[in-house]
Amino acid sequence: MQNPFEEHLRVWNTKPLLRAIYASFFLKVIALMDLKIPGRVLELGAGVGNLKAHLPQAITSDLSPAPWVDLVGDACELPFPDASLSHLVLLDVFHHLEAPNAFFREARRVLTRTGRVILFEPYLSWSSFPVYTLLHHEPVAWRKPINSADVAPRPRGYYAAQGNATRLFFRGELGRWPPGWKVFHAQVFSSFAHILSGGFSRPSFYPIRCLGALQRCDEKLSRWPRLFGGRCLIGLTPQLNGAD
Repeated sequence: MQNPFEEHLRVWNTKPLLRAIYASFFLKVIALMDLKIPGRVLELGAGVGNLKAHLPQAITSDLSPAPWVDLVGDACELPFPDASLSHLVLLDVFHHLEAPNAFFREARRVLTRTGRVILFEPYLSWSSFPVYTLLHHEPVAWRKPINSADVAPRPRGYYAAQGNATRLFFRGELGRWPPGWKVFHAQVFSSFAHILSGGFSRPSFYPIRCLGALQRCDEKLSRWPRLFGGRCLIGLTPQLNGAD
C-alpha cells in the first residue's frame, strides 16, 4: 500500500517553485522561535519532513509512519515527558485538530514554562475565501461549531476546517482563547505566490523566475489582510501565574 505522503514527496522533489515558496514559510516560522529555550523542537504533522532542511535539530512526527518521520504520535497524546520540549511547530496542521483545547492542554504539559507553540495556517479573507472553498479539497467549515472539549474524541477520524485559525485567533469566536495562553504574535500576509504555484495538487500558473516579483507583490498586499490575506503565523506561550 502506498504511503499517503509519497505523492507529496514526489511533487516536492520535482517542483523547485514549491520548495522555494516553502523555504520562505519555514524562515518565517524559525524567526518566531527562540532556540535558546531549553528542550527539543517537535514538528507535528510533519508530512514529508521538509522543515528539517532548515532546522536539522527538529524532531518530526506524524500520525502515519514513513522513513523520513522520526516518530509516530498523536498531537493530543504526545510520547514526551513533562516540560521536555521547547517548541511545538504545526504547519498546516492546526486546522486538522478536531478539539483544539485538547491539544493545548497537552502542549502545556510537554512544553517548558517558556516554551512556544508556532502555528502556520490558512487565513480566510475576501480574496482567499473562494480559493480555499472552491479549489482546495479540505472543507472550510466556516459556520460549523468548533469543538471546545478538553478531551479529543475517539476514535480519531479525519477532520479538517481551514477556517478555524481565522475564526479563533482573528475573529475571537471563543473569546479570549485559548485559556492559559498568551498570543505573542499574530500575523496575516498575502500568499498569491503560493496559491498560483498550484501547491502539491495542481500545476503552476507561473515560472519560478517570476517568484520574486510575486512575493514583492504579496508583501505590499499584506497591508490589507482582510482583503488579501491568505496565510497566518501565530505564536503562543503559556501564561505564567495567570499573568499576561
